[in-house]
Amino acid sequence: MATVEQVLSSLRKVVDPELHKDIVSMGMIKDLSITDGNVSFTLELTTPACPFNDDIERDVRAAISDIGIQNLDLKVTARVMEGRAISMDELIPDVKNIIAIASGKGGVGKTTIAVNLALALAETGAKVGLLDADIYGPSVPLMMGAEASPQVINNKIQPPNVEGVKVISMGFFYEQSQQAGIYRGPIISGIIKQFLTDVEWGSLDYLIIDLPPGTGDAPLTMAQTIPVTGIIIVTTPQDVAMNVAVKALGMFSKLNVPIVGVIENMSYMRCPHCNEQITIFGEGGGKRISEKYGIPFLGEIPLSPQIMEGSDKGKPVIISDADSIQAKELRKVAKTVAGRISVIAADLNSNQIASNESTLAPSTTAAD
Repeated sequence: MATVEQVLSSLRKVVDPELHKDIVSMGMIKDLSITDGNVSFTLELTTPACPFNDDIERDVRAAISDIGIQNLDLKVTARVMEGRAISMDELIPDVKNIIAIASGKGGVGKTTIAVNLALALAETGAKVGLLDADIYGPSVPLMMGAEASPQVINNKIQPPNVEGVKVISMGFFYEQSQQAGIYRGPIISGIIKQFLTDVEWGSLDYLIIDLPPGTGDAPLTMAQTIPVTGIIIVTTPQDVAMNVAVKALGMFSKLNVPIVGVIENMSYMRCPHCNEQITIFGEGGGKRISEKYGIPFLGEIPLSPQIMEGSDKGKPVIISDADSIQAKELRKVAKTVAGRISVIAADLNSNQIASNESTLAPSTTAAD
């Protein structure tokens, strides 16, 4: 009969493709027990949106089979890792990861990406919030079809829950849908801070922040106020969009904010008659940024009338056309993002452990 050590030894051969570490050293094996030759344990993934969950489970079953065990009771769960220094954040300490969505210019579909990314992550079972920080032109409530207004309970703003996502936006507080937001930089900074501190976010795995386009006060405030897990840059294949995306990338790099990667939106469209792939805005802009600056390419989203129509009707494509190519690509991007966040979290955890060990190590002095 196999022993616990034999089981763990075999499982150490299973490596997480994203983290490049074995699942035993990562602490992903829980509640291991062996009874009358039957092995049972829980495989705890680093995110419910793990892009390699099927691969890891297959490798685990193969590793157990390799040591002659035929009866395996395997339970697969997930616990999202903390990808930021929560101990340093007194404002929202129960939010494990903050992912900001940025773009160098408007019109590239940044908010569309933010909305559908939040919904795709929530579909996996993750706890997700969405903060619309585009104070000048808040459109998240319209795109999400959010009709309920936020309530205030015990001096905390309660964000409406839309399709499993907690949502807050200045769009909820304008008296008229046509009313424009006219604010100076310091006021914008104050509003964003208030949304972070005065909203009852509760416990979240991911808080998605839809930033205003460009490189103004909002991203500066966010980067200087709270520890952020990382930034996602949204661009289109156009050279113009690509050039300004690089400027946004440079700004966040100077602020020492981790770059999760780049998403290319409106990459192509399919002809409805012949199914030919048409690159209306050129091609390869996102990949060129990725290759030139050494940041991950998270994926490309096709251009589609369904995305526009769904946004206008408050039915994002993830919900309104769940089986479409666009929805499938957005889900794929969401899983890739979740994987990247796990990598950032694992690196942060390793650095913290190394720092703690360095601090606790006894100092040595030369003998007299």
